[in-house]
Amino acid sequence: MTETTPAPGDQPRLSRGARFGSVGAIWLLALVFAILIAVVSQKEQYATWLSLALAGCVLGALVAQLATQQKDGFVDRLAASVAGAFVVLGVTGGILALVAAAQ
Repeated sequence: MTETTPAPGDQPRLSRGARFGSVGAIWLLALVFAILIAVVSQKEQYATWLSLALAGCVLGALVAQLATQQKDGFVDRLAASVAGAFVVLGVTGGILALVAAAQ
């Protein structure tokens, strides 16, 4: 695939690294939230904190994708960011549920 020169007024396409970076940053944020919740939170509050962490990741994903200033692929990048955060926090919730049930 050849790169074409953008027309005047068009924005250059977002590089592959920037696309993955803007999505991966949110996954990393979800992982940091998950670790903090596991270490700091009480077991009765796991679900509350996990849902708040997901809300924070959604807001972070919106900010990260808007910061790229690229409309092409915005929905795909936002969906990938939120879906990844959902998986990370969902797996963490499952693990924390097993740990809480074992105690």
